[in-house]
Amino acid sequence: MQTTLTTIPGRHVHSPQPTHVQVRRVGTIDRLALHLGIALIAWGRRPLVVETHERRANRVEQELARREFERVYDDARRLSDYPR
Repeated sequence: MQTTLTTIPGRHVHSPQPTHVQVRRVGTIDRLALHLGIALIAWGRRPLVVETHERRANRVEQELARREFERVYDDARRLSDYPR
């Protein structure tokens, strides 16, 4: 490595920083408007059709059947492959 670094700390000149920063608080009306806006967004993203218990159960059964089919298919494919 050809680069040498100095061991003397450099001098940094910064502009004077304000000693007192005024904190702005959020007003009650602004806070209420924020909560109302978030509630409206959540309400707008709700599902339009509620899924029934039967439909949910059928979907779970279909997923389990698909996984079982893929497992059997993979086992059969592995057994029919030529050994390497």
